[in-house]
Amino acid sequence: MAGLTHFDPKGDAHMVDVSDKPVTSRVAVAEGCVKMMPETLDMITQGRAKKGDVLGVARLAGIMGAKKAAELIPLCHPLPITKVAVELTPDHSLPGVRIEATVKTTGQTGVEMEALTAVSAAALTLYDMVKAVEKSMVISDIRLKLKDGGKSGRYEAQ
Repeated sequence: MAGLTHFDPKGDAHMVDVSDKPVTSRVAVAEGCVKMMPETLDMITQGRAKKGDVLGVARLAGIMGAKKAAELIPLCHPLPITKVAVELTPDHSLPGVRIEATVKTTGQTGVEMEALTAVSAAALTLYDMVKAVEKSMVISDIRLKLKDGGKSGRYEAQ
C-alpha cells in the first residue's frame, strides 16, 4: 500500500499524523453540477419553488458542509477553515446548475475534502428542495478542480 498515507504498514486505516508538517496557506476548489429538465431550472431561476430560495439555501448548505467534512469523513482532519465560498450558476446548456466551492485554510493539511463536501452538500440540498417537482435530476461531475499549498504543491485539473 505504498503511497497511501491513510494506511499503516499492516494495512490498517489510520489518521495521518500531520504534527510535523509546516503550517502553510492552502486552498482547494471543487466543482460539480445538478442536471435537470429546463422547466425545473426555470422554476428555480424565477423563484417559483415552493420551498423558497433554492440557490441561497443550497449555498448555505455547501458552506455548512465544508465545516462538517471532518465529521462525515472518518480520516479527515478537523481544520480551522478561514474561507468558504460556494457559487451556484444556472446553466441552460446543461440544463441545470453548476456548483463551485472554494475553501481556504492556514494549516498543516489541505482542504480538498472540505471543498468536495461543500459541492456535494450544495448539490444534495438543491435536489432536496425541488425533488417534489423532478425526481430524475442527476448530480454529477463532482471533482477537485484545483488545490494549492503544502508539500505536494499545486494541482489543476485538465
